Parts: sequence; C-alpha cells; structure tokens
Amino acid sequence: MVSAGRDTVPAIVVNEVSHSFKATQALNRVSFCVLPGSIHGFVGPNGAGKTTTLRTICTLLRPARGEIKVFGSSTQAAPEQIRRRIGYMPDHFSMYRQMTVFEYLDFFAAAYGLELKERDRAITDLLDLTDMAGRRDSLIGGLSRGMQQRVGLARVLVHDPDLLLLDEPASGLDPRARIELTGILRELRRMGKTIFISSHILSELAELCDAVTIIDRGEIRFSGPMRILEQQQGAAAVWNLQLSRLVDGLLEKLEALSLVTTATEVEFSDGYVFQLVTDMGVTASQLLQQLLPMDLPIISFGRVKRHLNEAFMDLTTEGVR
Repeated sequence: MVSAGRDTVPAIVVNEVSHSFKATQALNRVSFCVLPGSIHGFVGPNGAGKTTTLRTICTLLRPARGEIKVFGSSTQAAPEQIRRRIGYMPDHFSMYRQMTVFEYLDFFAAAYGLELKERDRAITDLLDLTDMAGRRDSLIGGLSRGMQQRVGLARVLVHDPDLLLLDEPASGLDPRARIELTGILRELRRMGKTIFISSHILSELAELCDAVTIIDRGEIRFSGPMRILEQQQGAAAVWNLQLSRLVDGLLEKLEALSLVTTATEVEFSDGYVFQLVTDMGVTASQLLQQLLPMDLPIISFGRVKRHLNEAFMDLTTEGVR
C-alpha cells in the first residue's frame, strides 16, 4: 500500500449543514473541521445525527443546507472525485458469505478499476496489514465477527483512499479484537491516512484520537483537540495541589485566595492533596503567583484533565429522540 500524501487543506470541512427527515431535524447548522493525517473521533447519543453526518460527508446524502468539502472539493460539485479519495465503512454492511476473502477483496478492487497486477499487490498488502494473510482462501461466512470486520476494513482500503469514514467499526467485537483494530488504525495514521471514526467506546477513542467532535440532537456541542477537551470543566477549571505535609489552617487560606472559588482536601496518598476550583480563564502561572508566597511544601501542581466520558455526559442530554 502506498502511504497517503499529506494535504495542506483540511480533510473535512462541514459548514452550517442542516438536514431533516420529514418532521425530524437530524442536523441543525452543524460545523466542524477534521485535519489531514489525524484520527478524529465523532461521538454522540443514539439519534444524535452521527450516521446522517457520515452519509453527507461520503456523498450518499445531499444536505438540505450548508456545504461540505473533502480535501477542498465540494461534495455537491465533485462527488465522484471525492469518492475516489474516501473509504466508507458503515455500521452494518452486507458481505458475500460464499466468497473467499481474496475473491471478496478482488471483486471490489476490480470495481474500482484496478488492473490484475495492481489488485494482487494491493490485496496482499492489505491482508498483511490486517493480519488476515492466513485466511486468504477462507469463506467469508466461516469467519468470526472480528475477522469479518478486518475484511470489511480491507475492503474500504482496497483503492488506497486518503480518508476513512468508519461508523462503529468496533461494534460487537471482543476486547482482543478491539485492541487489534486500534493497532491497525494507528498504523494507518502512521501511513498518512486521515481517519474519522464514530464510536460509543469512549475510553478507546480517548486514547486513540487527536481530536473529537461531540454531537447531540443534531447540534455540535464541542469540536477540537483532545487536549482542549481534557482541560475544560464546563465554566470552571480544576487543579490538584499535592503537599508533603499538612499546614494548619490551609483550607481556609486557600479558599481566601482571590482566584480560588472553592478548595477541598480530596485525598491522602504520599502527601496531602487539595483540589482547587477556579474560573476557566485562570492560568497556572496566575494561580502559582498566589500560591508561592504561602511557602507551601509543594510536591506537585497541575490542572486536572477531564475524561472523554465525563465531557460526554456534561455536553449531551439524557435520552434519545
């Protein structure tokens, strides 16, 4: 497989996209950007608009309003050009169960116009990448769910697309198969592919993704780098202050600081730990300017990261439409 070239333009730009199905507003002025060469997570509750968004990006659905560009090309003006550069793996897809793995991949490679030698080389590379070389002549119908997912991913890659759109690729997989799939996705990023992945497995997305977009009820609640999301605490920032020994009256002194909203002793483990809450805009240097004159026996100090599952619960609403 040839590594994808690095583009200077965004891989995906979704700008003010809206779409409805009869009386149901599936997407409401959705906007976000996916950088080339990144793994970008796309999360939201059931019915939030994830699949509709994916279908508009891969040109299967024309949005009622707004514009989508893939590597600078409009999905409405140049759909065929875009389809050559993307690989779409839906949540549920049919497989030709009476075909062997090689026959299945060869069929789709031929559909993309690859010549015989190109097809053989591409399929060999993909079977190596997905660790399915030993199953080359196995019937699709006799494979486990995890192996079928690997073959499905190989099918998406058979024409060497630059952008992968994956809708719940780990759905139904056991823990080992999910870990192996994560390894394959990291290797694809190393090769230069851009990966836009919708998933409900938030813990794995948090470890895998460079950025994330959270959608709820057809509207974007957050879109940006993981490091920004990890630092956000709604309207507040939370800091951990670890000390080697307890200082008399410290809790009251910390709460008296002008930048601190609340202070709490939260833990005792190799020292005393206090959690400080400030406004979101307070920086580490600003807070340290108030802490250092107190001459505290500080072991460590830093902002608390928020996990993706916590952000998801904070930014989305209960229930489905």
